[in-house]
Amino acid sequence: MFKSIQTKIVTIFILVILSVVTVIGTFMTTNIVKLYNNEFSVMMEQVFTPALVSELEKSAESGGAGSIWDIVSSYIGPLGIDTYRFYSILDEKTGEVLFTSDEAKSNSIEKSDNLILAMTGKVGNTVNTQKSYMDYALPIGEQYIVYVEDTKDEINSITRNVLFILVEALLVSVLISILLGYFFGRTITKPIRDLTKSTEHIAEGKFDIVSGIKSDDEIGILSDTFNYMSSALQHTVNEVNSEKNKVETILQNMTDGILAFNLSGRLIHINPEAKRLIGRTFYDDLQFDTFFKEIGADISMGNIIYINDDKKTEREAVIGGRVIRFTFAPFNLENKISGIIVVVHDITNQQKLENARREFVANVSHELRTPLTTVKSYAETLMDMDIDDKETQNRFLDTIAGEADRMTRIVKDLLTLSRLDEGQYQLRPFERVNLSQLVAEIVEKMFFAAKEKHQDITLSAKKTPIYVMTDRDKLEQVIINIISNAVKYTPEKGKIEVSCEKVYKDAYIKVRDNGIGIPKENLPRIFERFYRVDNARSRETGGTGLGLAIAKQIMTQLGGDISINSTYGEGTEVIISVPV
Repeated sequence: MFKSIQTKIVTIFILVILSVVTVIGTFMTTNIVKLYNNEFSVMMEQVFTPALVSELEKSAESGGAGSIWDIVSSYIGPLGIDTYRFYSILDEKTGEVLFTSDEAKSNSIEKSDNLILAMTGKVGNTVNTQKSYMDYALPIGEQYIVYVEDTKDEINSITRNVLFILVEALLVSVLISILLGYFFGRTITKPIRDLTKSTEHIAEGKFDIVSGIKSDDEIGILSDTFNYMSSALQHTVNEVNSEKNKVETILQNMTDGILAFNLSGRLIHINPEAKRLIGRTFYDDLQFDTFFKEIGADISMGNIIYINDDKKTEREAVIGGRVIRFTFAPFNLENKISGIIVVVHDITNQQKLENARREFVANVSHELRTPLTTVKSYAETLMDMDIDDKETQNRFLDTIAGEADRMTRIVKDLLTLSRLDEGQYQLRPFERVNLSQLVAEIVEKMFFAAKEKHQDITLSAKKTPIYVMTDRDKLEQVIINIISNAVKYTPEKGKIEVSCEKVYKDAYIKVRDNGIGIPKENLPRIFERFYRVDNARSRETGGTGLGLAIAKQIMTQLGGDISINSTYGEGTEVIISVPV
């Protein structure tokens, strides 16, 4: 049946087309359905945030199912409610529909796995692509369930259209494959017949006949091999040289330094990056043992070849103020160790990051240990006290509560920074904010705090509104933090000046005080976590050392910036920039 090569090629073409279209069709339909299910699950999680769930639980306690219905109805857009998707409020114990956006569809609600989970008090958000619908069930308190269901009619329609298109493409592809199969089959069979005749001539000793076959494919290569063996050999040599040049180019342009030593310890190769990192001007006399002894790496060629065998070895050294890591590995030629490759890498920044991490952990430990020590000592004292000394007991308990509140603030600020670092700190949708009015309201709020210290706080802002698109709450948090710091660190009867103005495409809020100021050497680190110019004063005022770090991160997310200018003993000016 398949004696003809042309028939075999046509059959292969058709089978390949069928296989490709089948795989593509299966892959597309499966992934479309999976994507649709996952998108539904993610959408539900994004809408029903912990904050919204908390709000729904409070509404359930005060207003029952109707109050829950009103809140969920305000999220119709984010929930994607349409003719294929509806939502209902169910009784958690019986599963009875209390409110629904589609009476007809709600009559056919099944007790799915997700709904059963919700009836047990757990969130039902499992994805099952085999079901004819998607659902999401969220328990509210112990009485109600918010239930969202999608009938999958939309995705089924899309899938049918995709399959119809694939069938049409399959038919066209089969027709094209038949035509191409016969065409390409002929281009193969004719040179093969010619080569068969030429082979018969070769058997008779007529080698020049082979040169009559002219082709650019494998058959042509086979023909040319007989006639141009010397050319093929030359081509192989050229390929080897090309590969050698390629490797050389790679080594010369690597971002890591590369050193190669032979068994006698002499340097046989060094790339430009290694020269830059090592910082030497002359390399002809570079010997392995001598060089690494000079830089204090404490290693010799004998250690690597005879002790560590073929295992990688690492050493670190400081060269020119940079921390350099050397990775040593023997290389083999003809199954014998022929030398050592040394990879040179600058890890100065990694060391700085590691030192910063250690410092951060130490600061966290110190900040939490201080209140814990206080709580423990006061608690032990209370246990040994006379039970009738109520006044002292209350004073000690107030101290313990205050230290607990302080630890709570530290942990809360740390969680906020963690969310900011990981991009999980969700901003509200940007809104149009009158910045002049916002700053005026904040200054009015802070007036009484300043008045308690007999401070004079003033606002300088033009009457013309300055509008910005931003997250009002987060920006307000930053401004309050900065003005609050000014109040804390400005002595009694001091002055605090707040101004708001627009310059080109940015708005600026400036907070200037005549407080204690910040030494010049401390300014570069003022936004670091737990960094404080005066730890004792900061703790007296209740600071955690994280406020400015949080403010800096928030302004970065808002697309703005925050900077500080200060003169020790004279005062501080903080500038918050917000893009208009």
